[in-house]
This record gives sequence, C-alpha cells and structure tokens, in this order.
Amino acid sequence: MMTIEWNKRLRAGTLALALTAALPLALAALPADARDVQRVERGTLVTEDVPAVDEALAERYRAYLNARSAGVLDWTADGAGLLISTRFGETNQLHLVMQPLGARQQLTFKEEPITSGRLSPRAGSADLIYSWDRGGSEQFQLFRQDLKTGAVAMLTDGKSRNQGLLWSSKGDRIAFASTRRDGRNTDVYVATPEQAATVQPLVAETGSWGPVAWSADDGRLLVGKSISVARSQLWVVDVKTGEKTRVKPEMDDVHLSGVGFTPDGKGVVLVSDEAGEFKRLGIYDLAGGKTRWISEEQPWDVEEAELSHDGRLLAYTVNEAGYSTLHLLDMTSLKPLPAADLPKGTVGGLRFSPDGTRLAVSVSRPTAPSDVFVVDIAGRTVTQWTRSEVGGLNTDSFADATLVQYPTFDKVDGKPRQIPAFVYKPQGASGKLPVIIDIHGGPEGQTRPSFSSGVQFWVNELGAAVVRPNVRGSTGYGKTYVGLDNGFKREDSVKDIGALLDWIATQPDLDPKRVVVVGGSYGGYMTLASMTHFNDRLAGGSSSVGISNFVTFLESTADYRRDLRRVEYGDERDARMREHLVAISPLTNAGKITKPMLIIQGANDPRVPRGESEQMVAQIRKNGGDVWYVLAMDEGHGFRKRTNQFYAGMAQAMFFRKVFAGNGNAG
Repeated sequence: MMTIEWNKRLRAGTLALALTAALPLALAALPADARDVQRVERGTLVTEDVPAVDEALAERYRAYLNARSAGVLDWTADGAGLLISTRFGETNQLHLVMQPLGARQQLTFKEEPITSGRLSPRAGSADLIYSWDRGGSEQFQLFRQDLKTGAVAMLTDGKSRNQGLLWSSKGDRIAFASTRRDGRNTDVYVATPEQAATVQPLVAETGSWGPVAWSADDGRLLVGKSISVARSQLWVVDVKTGEKTRVKPEMDDVHLSGVGFTPDGKGVVLVSDEAGEFKRLGIYDLAGGKTRWISEEQPWDVEEAELSHDGRLLAYTVNEAGYSTLHLLDMTSLKPLPAADLPKGTVGGLRFSPDGTRLAVSVSRPTAPSDVFVVDIAGRTVTQWTRSEVGGLNTDSFADATLVQYPTFDKVDGKPRQIPAFVYKPQGASGKLPVIIDIHGGPEGQTRPSFSSGVQFWVNELGAAVVRPNVRGSTGYGKTYVGLDNGFKREDSVKDIGALLDWIATQPDLDPKRVVVVGGSYGGYMTLASMTHFNDRLAGGSSSVGISNFVTFLESTADYRRDLRRVEYGDERDARMREHLVAISPLTNAGKITKPMLIIQGANDPRVPRGESEQMVAQIRKNGGDVWYVLAMDEGHGFRKRTNQFYAGMAQAMFFRKVFAGNGNAG
C-alpha cells in the first residue's frame, strides 16, 4: 500500500518553477565603472570573487562530505532483500542489500542522482522502475530495468514531469502522475509499463493530482489532489471507467491525505486535520460517510503511515517537536501494538515486507547519517541493515541537537509566542561562540533533528554554534502556525529572526557581534530579507537558490504550480498585493545591505530560476557591496553532485571564516 508521503512529494514537486530563458549573467548587469569581478570557470562551475580554496580547510571538509547516507525504497518480491538509495562516488544510485550489514550491490550507474524506485511485487519478476532527471531540471522520466539482463528502457515521453510511481497489487500495471497532457496540470495515468508513454490519462483535471494506493483487487485507485499545504482532497477512482467519487466532499478547507483501502475495500484509511489543529488517522466508511478516528488526539501531527500488503497492520509515525515516534496498529481490532524502540531522530520511508512480519524504515539522527533498520513486528527487535560511513570521522565528537524555545514579538493567550529552534554547539567550547543561523526552505518546511554533515563541519571545524529555527509558517506545530506568514503577513516570519537575534544577545556563550544567516530556497529569501532588515546586527549572509523578488518569482513560475504559490505568497495580479510584494522583496531593499554576501545558484533551477540570484548579485554590486557568487551549470534547485557540493561548501566555509574574523576573533 502507498503511504501519505506521496502528498509530501507532490507538494515538493509542485514547488517547481519554469526556467526563464536567456537570463543575463550578473556580471553583464554591472555598471561600467564597477570594479573588476574575479570570474573563474572550472568545468561546469562558475565562481565570481570567490578566493582560491584553502587546502588545509578543504582537507578537513572532504572528510565530512564523504559521509554517506542510506534510505529504504522497497523490499524484493520475496522479502529477502531491500532496495535502497545511497552514494558510492559522485551521486546517489540504487542498490540491493540482501542481509543485515551486507554488501551493497549497485544497480544503476547514471551520472545524475537516482533516489526513487520500486520493484515489481510479482513473484519471479526482475522489473525495477525508477525515475531520474538531467542537470537538476526536475523533468523526471520513468525507466524500467531488467535486473536479470541489465537492459534499461525509458517508459515516458522524455519531456514531461513524471512522479508518484505505484505498482498495482498484481504487479502487471503502474500508476503515476504526469504533466504530459499540457505541461500545466498534473494528471494520473494507469498503464502497463510498455504503454506508459502512449496511454490516455485516467484523471485529467485542473490542478495537481497523483496516485496514493491501489485497492486489493486493483479495481480502484485512491487519488489525491493538492491545493495548498493546508488544503488537499481525496478521491476514489474506478480504474476501468474513470468514475470518481470524492472522499469527504463537504470538507473544503482541510488537509486530507490518503494511506490506503481497508482489507474489505469498504473504507479508506486517511489522515486529516479536520478535527483540530493537528493531523490524525481515521477510517472513512465509503458507504456511510462517517469517520472513525484510530490515532490518539494529541498536539502533534501524524506524518507518515503505511498499511501492510494484506491490510492487517498499520505503521505510522508522529512528529513530536521534530522527533519521530513509531506506532503500530492492529487493523482488525484497531488496538495499538507494542512498537520497538528506534534510535532517537527522524524516521521515514516506512515499508512492510511482503508477508507483513517486518517493517523497514530509514532513521536519521543529529550525530549519525540516515541508515536502514528493520523491525521484527512480533519480536519487537530492531536490526540495522546499513551502516553509512562518515569519512573516517569520530562521531563521538559530533554535536547533538538541543531543542530550545525563544520569545518573539507577538503574544498567544497574553504571553509571548515561543519559536522552537534546534541548537548545536562544539563540545567543550569556552568563551563566546560565533553563530550561524540556518533557516529551512519550504516555506512550509520544518527543521528536524536529523544528520547534516554541513552543520557538523561548521560546529567542529569552524567552532561555531548553529541555530536552526522553525519560524512561523513552519509545519509540525499546527495549521494555525503554518498560516501565520501568509500573504500580507510575510515579513512576520522575518521578525522571528529579529527576535532570535535578541535571544542570542542574552546567551552568555554566544557572540551577538559574530552572527551570520544562511538558507536555501525560501530559506534563501529569509536570508536576503534578514540582511535587509538586520544588516547592522549581522556579520554577513549566505543565500542559496533564494527568491529576491516575489513578483518576478511568481511571474516566472510554471503554470501548473503558480496558483499553489499564490496561496502562500499572495496573488501578484492584485494591485494592492503586487505593491506589497514589491515593497518587501529583498531586491527592492538591497541598498540596505552593507555586509558581505555569498550567493549560490544552480543554472537549471526549475523552482527558483537563476535570474532571482543574479539580479540580486548585480544590485548588490551596483550598490558597491561585497558579494561572492557560485553558479553550477549542471545543477538545479540545490547541488546534488559531490564535486559541486564540495566547492559550494568550501565557499561557505571560507565566507563564514572571513566574516567571523572581521567581527572579532576567528572561530
């Protein structure tokens, strides 16, 4: 059965922006009397004003960059082994592991990362279907590989965006989502693998649709429609006729995601926040229209759920202040089962073995990369199946995450609203530490206590404290909190960073004169906005693939996801909102930035086109500011190739060291 994670993937996918063509390089936009820019082209990497790599620092950084991770994707049809994604070389590829801590047999060897794939559930089948794109374009294509012969064939048209792959219960057909019809809407297709490129859509409607789960007899498909982070719908579709029936048609303003059909096919297991602030599990009676809630009411979200193949067991995780807790439920009695204890961190990728006796999960901890663990349901034992290397580093020296809360500018029930944040500090440090504020993207994202080699490098090698806040607008803290930064309230989230600077100034071991801000995507916007609001209180900022002008951003986005972003940021077609968006955009206020900046961008970014970064670089230089620029010609929304990650990470490390030294003693 499919889990609710399709909805997460769809929301992430629908963030994609259309690439604006023929955007000028920032260098070309400089005034004639501007100083010379030191431009270096190294293969597919272009840097401007970035100094030569410090080899001593680079040697230390390589060890952190060599840290691997492993994520579970699927079981083999006989339950003997696991399909995982991990990296041996430049990019992540697919591997098979046939026993705990066994050798990883590499299956794919592409120059681009592959992090998604599913094995056919049919006994004796050697079919693997996976997706990948080129150069970070996110135009994912589906490929089938015969694991016996190694033969590979592309199943889709090579032009559209394809995602959300599901094998049918019998393993003879697949369901997937694609923009093939018009490039604007995401439709649902059902076909044999051979017919995937030519079949007509099962669901062809306006909006972003995707498959969630097949019924046991493969006669029906549970389908989701994403409208915004707070609004989504579920539909049951007859695979033969295409007839659609909406689940909970009276619920328009709720988050509604699917898990799968009940064993008898009479109900649907779903997740909804209709009963309050947080997402709960329920069973919806398709005939009677009633919902029976099957998870406890608590102030935390159910984040992922998975039904066993026979529908008798349900596994789900709850996001408790960022940490994941695993729960098991007997679907016959609807009583909870004792769950095994997993390492404390974040848990994802729930996958039941074909016989339902074991559950594979991916676990990431602040002090250890993501690895695959298998839970024996009856015995409540946990067995580690992969052990990812960390570049020969001693993980005992890694910094653990400490959860804190700090007061911000507004109040709840007469008391200052509290903003949660995770703090990482060097072990045994003394004196006042420089601070790196690391802001997540999304904007409907959440910083979790999971492993980051970059954070550990900053802490252990730069001697910095790292603070990772979940400002308003973050998920995981209820639907009211998610909506606190929408539309005209956008800069309220920036004010939360100002409140964090106030909090840092009260901490005896943190240096308020040596604080930098860093973030990617929406976090990149937050970095740029923080620099315009708090320039005098910050030593510098590093923005990756960040939005610099909301109007140019919205006007450049692909048709199929523009309305989704308008719900969050505001509709630029409305004159009053357009005026507001222009007024708060970092590009409009770039003249307020006098501290150093580092800007990082992928040339093929389909979410935040490179023009957003380059117009900001050009404006800062026009104002006489100091800005380093890193551009990767073979990357998109974030760097996925190890070589590019190395140069971007080194640029950040040298930048932080420079600005820390410029405002006190070096860290």
